[in-house]
Amino acid sequence: MTRKTTMWGVGLAALLAIGDPAIGADTPKRGGHFTYMIPADAPPSLDGHRETTFATVHATAPFYSVLIRVNPENPSSTIDFVCDLCTEMPKPTDGGKTYTFKIRQGVKFHDGSALTAGDVATSWRYIMKPPEGVSSARESYMVMVDKVEAPDASTVVFKLKFPTPAFIPALADPFAYIYKKDVLEKDPHWYEKNIMGSGPFKFVALEVGQSVKGERNPDYYHKGLPYLDGFTAIFAAKQAVRVDAIRADRAAMEFRGLPPSARDELTKGMADKVTVQTSDWNCVNLITPNQRRKPFDDVRVRKALALAIDQWHGAPPLSKIANVRTVGGIVFPGSPLAATQAELEQIPGYWPDIKKSREEAKRLLKEAGAENLKLELMNRNVDQPYKFVATWIIDEWSKIGVQATQKVLPTGPFYDGLRQGTFDVTVDFNCQAVVNPVLDVAKFEPQTVSPENYGGYVDDKNIALYQKVLHASDEAAQRTAMRTYEKYVLEEQAVMIVMPWWSRIIPQRSYVKGWGAGAAGWRPAARHQR
Repeated sequence: MTRKTTMWGVGLAALLAIGDPAIGADTPKRGGHFTYMIPADAPPSLDGHRETTFATVHATAPFYSVLIRVNPENPSSTIDFVCDLCTEMPKPTDGGKTYTFKIRQGVKFHDGSALTAGDVATSWRYIMKPPEGVSSARESYMVMVDKVEAPDASTVVFKLKFPTPAFIPALADPFAYIYKKDVLEKDPHWYEKNIMGSGPFKFVALEVGQSVKGERNPDYYHKGLPYLDGFTAIFAAKQAVRVDAIRADRAAMEFRGLPPSARDELTKGMADKVTVQTSDWNCVNLITPNQRRKPFDDVRVRKALALAIDQWHGAPPLSKIANVRTVGGIVFPGSPLAATQAELEQIPGYWPDIKKSREEAKRLLKEAGAENLKLELMNRNVDQPYKFVATWIIDEWSKIGVQATQKVLPTGPFYDGLRQGTFDVTVDFNCQAVVNPVLDVAKFEPQTVSPENYGGYVDDKNIALYQKVLHASDEAAQRTAMRTYEKYVLEEQAVMIVMPWWSRIIPQRSYVKGWGAGAAGWRPAARHQR
């Protein structure tokens, strides 16, 4: 049987073999070099704990290990998890509040030092509660954890405040790299600019804005892997450059996805040289007003911006030119906790009568003293779907008299703007590595609780309502609590506007085998064969 390993979801555990086509698709062969594209100019930093962007994980995941991961043999599952650094998945004790992991022996960091339970526990402590001045994008996702202990060199124990099925999926986050304890404690910012892990590939070189390269780790603890000798990931923000590279076979693929037009361009006349995969995607753009600035501190203004947008009629034509498709609320559409269309249509911004909606938007702006509102929309220099979504939104706002200009920034400055709050309104995002709705919506909590919420608002009621979602005893109770929370976030406070959810279209050279496009976007299984 051909072995598979998870690509983006587990730190690129291995790109499996370049094989001889004559051998057949199920017989991987050692050797070769894999080249892929990253659709960004450069990552904001190299630190997986700090960042949420594909630009970081696609560039750095091959160098790192994680504690657990989505099962690479079942990449579309939301409940099937397996060990990476641990030896077996534990059964919880203490009424579901204690998880004890045994850590593999003989694992080495790329500097030759031994990886122990102390490194695993320390990495997770920094993810859960980083020291002052250090950012963790997943701090709010680990609110159920009381403490992490390493009683000996091969044991890590997570003690929870309360039992929850959301814990294990949160633990499988592919950005949760295991860093070296000594390095973190000496300089917690070191990994922002440096790479040194224990994963399947060792770091070779990084040319900022150009490429990152890795070579096979001969000491990798998953014996026999990776099959590849090395890889090169090429940064290219412009879609045309990436499409040309795949067409000319200078790269095999990109893992984020392309729009329908690019798919058609690549498949036309390419016969059996290119194959295409599609899937829904647990990823969505948001429009976030900065409540630290007037008039966006006024809920009437925020609600008016939502009411102006014709979601139901706008999504279909937008899906023909951008990698978006499904109108939804704060929960990944298709999840048992997601709102139905009938439920969404009760929320401002989703009303089926767009004329009524825009009349109400104009009334609210006038009442708030914000007629003829002018604003600057901050956006990221990424073609899909950021620029397309922004162009559509600006046109929709013009229909209620709002004049918006767009400020497009490279990835690094864009993230700086988000974190520093230097915007009127921004194109934002909520993209998760594992479908885990109870934790996925933590993005909508105030920034005092969720560092990845850039709206700058303070709201104790929001926190209390989210806690009811988090502590709900069963799926029915979760769904009821989620509807209350969603209504509060989108209708009563209008903290963000949810755009149509993304879809994935992945054209790839046909010699790439065994790779599946999962809904989370980062966690398919992969094998490269040629």
